[in-house]
Amino acid sequence: MIKKTNKNVDSNKIYAEIADLKKNLLNFKFQKSTGQLEKTSEIKKSRKKIAQLKTSINQTNGNKNA
Repeated sequence: MIKKTNKNVDSNKIYAEIADLKKNLLNFKFQKSTGQLEKTSEIKKSRKKIAQLKTSINQTNGNKNA
């Protein structure tokens, strides 16, 4: 079940958060490959959060186009 995010949030803020999460995800992958990452669940959490934010953007864009 996807949680609904606050619809009043500006889409630019969501895109900025997605960019930050992607940077973190890249760093997590590098840390995992070098054996420095202790909490491997952070990779999954980052990917899930990115997907949730993208879904919320698509839902709001779909509502505007309908």
